[in-house]
Amino acid sequence: MELVLKQKQELGLVMTFQLRQAIELLQYSTYDLYQYIKEQELENPLIELVERTNNFIDSEKWKGKTKLTSSSQQLIDFVKSNDIGMRHKLYEQAKFLFRNKQNQQLLKYLINNLDDNGYLRLKENELFDETTIEKGIHLLQQIGPIGIGARSLKECLLLQITYEYPEKKLAKTLIENHLDLLANRKWNDIARCMRISLASVKETYDFIQTLNPNPCSDISDFSVEYLSPDIIVEYKDGNLVYYLNESYLPEIHFNNQYSNLLNLEDETSKYISNQFTSYKWLLNSIEQRRITILKIVEVLLKKQEKFFIEGVRSIKPLTLKEVATEIDMHESTVSRATMNKVIQTPRGSIDIRKLFTSKLETIDGNSISQTEVKDLLEKIIKKENKCKPLSDQKIADYFNTEKGVTISRRTISKYREELNIPSSNLRKEIDL
Repeated sequence: MELVLKQKQELGLVMTFQLRQAIELLQYSTYDLYQYIKEQELENPLIELVERTNNFIDSEKWKGKTKLTSSSQQLIDFVKSNDIGMRHKLYEQAKFLFRNKQNQQLLKYLINNLDDNGYLRLKENELFDETTIEKGIHLLQQIGPIGIGARSLKECLLLQITYEYPEKKLAKTLIENHLDLLANRKWNDIARCMRISLASVKETYDFIQTLNPNPCSDISDFSVEYLSPDIIVEYKDGNLVYYLNESYLPEIHFNNQYSNLLNLEDETSKYISNQFTSYKWLLNSIEQRRITILKIVEVLLKKQEKFFIEGVRSIKPLTLKEVATEIDMHESTVSRATMNKVIQTPRGSIDIRKLFTSKLETIDGNSISQTEVKDLLEKIIKKENKCKPLSDQKIADYFNTEKGVTISRRTISKYREELNIPSSNLRKEIDL
């Protein structure tokens, strides 16, 4: 066996730290970018950050040129609420109404085990027996909305009938014995089992519809969360203007106290030189991110102009590839640049990805966006005969024949579920 030394030349793509940094920054939201810059300040001694004295100063970035604009946001929006919360209010009311310490402890236990809709969720009950829990639930009806503390939908509805509508015997019987048939709208089966007419079934069903399945939906102590958009689009003087919302990002400066170490030839100088390279790469990456996002937004304003004026229903078919071709970039770059970004528009704030929708072909060779199809789907179902609702297949056939849109039954089913529209069986009304 002979050992031979050979030299071979190959081409390969190596992802450097700086390239990886640029890619990561591209997909950061403005808030994530703020956090990243703060981290870099801790790691790189050459980076010196200067926080802006006013986070609400005016900022307008039009085609790469920055000009700051004032915000109308009021300081009162940031004052924390002193609301003590509904659970605490319920317990305070329980202590006021019931002087018995055991009842107070029972009610405190039940109140602390209520879920966000006011239902009682007990996994393992070791403190109180079933009879005591039943007693506590009925005590709860005196201090909260009727139905609070129920352990199921059936119990919630029955509590409301017991305390507010005791005369509705038929509704109570229907809920107790045939709630599953009611949920599936088996009107004829209900009429046969209860030996009543369809007219009585409809009257009873209409009454049950007036009951509240979530009588305590505001029990959770929700805190207000503010969303800071990454891009702002405004309608001014008949034109759409846009800019990045970077008013709260700190200014990045070079720490001059290390400048005299750059020209030395020792280990310290080598370290400082590397950090200086990282500093320049950070500035370049942030600038490249800004330019890329502005280019994409400029195309979106041109392609989706009707959306910014009329709203979501006017969104046209648009893909990442089409935008990438328009700005002469790769599709993956556009994908990263639009990731985790919120755009504030005259029609509200939305995820910028909402402006990209796939298209469906029509018979005449044109295309229609998913948003328009969903809008048509809602209108068709709204106008249908509720006694004989349209199946997904019939809706698909209607699109194919009447609208010239080629669409399958499974796609109709998918869009219907995304719109939270029940199936035809669950939309069926009583036919008298």
